[in-house]
Amino acid sequence: MTQKLSAKFKLWISTENREGVFGDGKWRLLNAIEDKGSLKGAAEYLGISYRKAWGDLKKAEAGLGIKFIEKTRGGRYGGKSVLTADGKNWIKAYSNFRLDIKKKVEKSLDIFLKKISNENNN
Repeated sequence: MTQKLSAKFKLWISTENREGVFGDGKWRLLNAIEDKGSLKGAAEYLGISYRKAWGDLKKAEAGLGIKFIEKTRGGRYGGKSVLTADGKNWIKAYSNFRLDIKKKVEKSLDIFLKKISNENNN
C-alpha cells in the first residue's frame, strides 16, 4: 500500500432523551469561547452563525442540566462570555475522553491494516 491510511471518527454523547447532546462541535465551541472571550467571537472564528452557536449551546445546557457559560451583555465595549467551572471541566474531560478514543481507534486501525496486509500476502 503506497498511501498512509488514517481513521477519522465523529464522537458525540447522547442522553436517554436527546441525541447528540454533546460532541466535537460543542467541544470546539466551548474551546473557542474560552479562547475568544465571547460567543460572537467564537462563532465568527468557527465560521458559524451566532444563532447556531447560541442554539447549540442552549441545547447542550438543557440536555445535560448544566450551565457552560456566563454571559455579560454588550455595550460600549461589547459583551463577553466566560466558561463556568462546569464548562472548563467538560472541556478537559471531553478532551481526555476524545484522546482516549482516538488512541483506541488508531490501535484498531493498525490491527485492521496488519490483517489485510497478511491476507494480501497469502
